[in-house]
Amino acid sequence: MNEWAREQTFAHKTVGFIPTMGYLHDGHLSLVAKARSENDLVTVSIFVNPKQFGENEDFSAYPRDPEGDATKLENGGVDVLFMPDASDLYRAGHETYIELDRMSLPLCGKSRPGHFRGVATVVLKLLNIALPTKAYFGSKDYQQLQVIKKMVRDLNVNTLIVGCPTFREPDGLAMSSRNSYLSLSQRKQAVCLFEALMIAKRLFSSREPDPRAYIEAMKERIFTEPDADPDYISLTDPKTLEDLTTVGDRVLAVLAVRIGKTRLIDNMLLHE
Repeated sequence: MNEWAREQTFAHKTVGFIPTMGYLHDGHLSLVAKARSENDLVTVSIFVNPKQFGENEDFSAYPRDPEGDATKLENGGVDVLFMPDASDLYRAGHETYIELDRMSLPLCGKSRPGHFRGVATVVLKLLNIALPTKAYFGSKDYQQLQVIKKMVRDLNVNTLIVGCPTFREPDGLAMSSRNSYLSLSQRKQAVCLFEALMIAKRLFSSREPDPRAYIEAMKERIFTEPDADPDYISLTDPKTLEDLTTVGDRVLAVLAVRIGKTRLIDNMLLHE
């Protein structure tokens, strides 16, 4: 993979890169289409990264469909599919990790300690191997996107990180590989995340200044669903991810909710 990537660099060809954990859906394929439109070549990696899962999380049960994924990527015009084994990326004696002092601490970092250490470490490894001109990430994982942008900037990585809009189902549910865990009843309930965000957007349009009003209104919508249990619901600064004490011109509403045993996340920039 690295030899091929260096050959493209020497040939002055641009490479768009999408790192994924597989079980691909239309959201992933929208990243492929974006990369295809902006680069000479497109590379996709599939690697379920064990270092970003906690002890009681779903690493062993995480959905996998490598053959189906390969077909989708081939049909989407991807030039290279990179599928390393864990032993390729974490060799015996591995002890080096990337940690961010501030950006990885709130929100998902608070409820999933060590998660972003695993994310930043594996993304840096993949960028070092694939040597892309641009790398594409969905904005559903907003905090992850900001962590990666910060890591790339701080460590002078020669790749432009491109954030792409969240891809949604017709009812608004953000596309996620974990949606496959949901029962039919839970799938209907899961739209409460999007609807809670839309409530926040309407409050922003009405110029409500108090963040607590947004959070309470969003909670009220979440708690109408019998299987919904919020992990966090926050109104934050989009750049720092710090909780807001008053609502200004730029606001990110962000939440994580368990629907049954499935943890889903979503967000919305209310000013856009």
